[in-house]
Amino acid sequence: MEQLKGKVFNVLDHGSIELIDWMGSDVDICCAARISTGGATKTPEEDARLISYLVENVHTSPFEMCEIKLKIKMPLFIARQWLRHRMASVNEYSGRYSEMKDEFYVPDVFRKQSMNNHQGSEGEFDNQTNLKFSKTIDVYSRDTFTLYQHFIDQGVSREMSRIVLPLSTYTSFFWKIDLHNLLKFLKLRMDPTAQEEIRVYADKIWEIVKTWVPITAKAFEDHHLNSKTFSSEEILFLSEMLKKVPDGEKFIKESHLKKRWKDKLLELLK
Repeated sequence: MEQLKGKVFNVLDHGSIELIDWMGSDVDICCAARISTGGATKTPEEDARLISYLVENVHTSPFEMCEIKLKIKMPLFIARQWLRHRMASVNEYSGRYSEMKDEFYVPDVFRKQSMNNHQGSEGEFDNQTNLKFSKTIDVYSRDTFTLYQHFIDQGVSREMSRIVLPLSTYTSFFWKIDLHNLLKFLKLRMDPTAQEEIRVYADKIWEIVKTWVPITAKAFEDHHLNSKTFSSEEILFLSEMLKKVPDGEKFIKESHLKKRWKDKLLELLK
């Protein structure tokens, strides 16, 4: 992580993520988990098994022993989504105390409204239409900043002048969060259904997490990012399907799955 400290990761056109500081590691997670038995960290293999068990069974408190602090720069409309995740400490650039910088986000590609998801998008416009829309936003945003500066020059307070600025305006903030809540955030915001502009920030942070706590990251991929959960109705369907497999019990027992996973599948055959 030392080589990443202070490094600025560019996101979107003017956005960025900078690693400011961090605390804890995979080893600290294991030590926290073993404190109840008076144990300490063991071999890397034993630590990996423990972390995998903790993630799979949602034992979350040991992951709260690790924290990370980032400096993030993003458009206001993404920041409003971001700051809905309340389990973090935040300190944001003040448009009352300081003048807003003449920086705004202009997309290169415009997505169409999804027909199935009221809050999502799907498909893209052609290149000519994208260019037309980009120019429109660029002109509009420049005009609003011109008006903003005009109000400032006329003596209007900063807190009132800023009301003319668009949601594409960039803001910056420090964001400190523990690993447990960070992983919850990333699971939601790296999901393909998340808005693309917030997803690219989450993807960058995930790269930092994989360097910071590689064992935890691998377990999180196995048990959350690359896994599926099922409703009771879906489990019933799977149970019925497994019962139709010839020698299903023998097939499961002779598989290379771990014992606890075999036990789960065998339970569906009952």
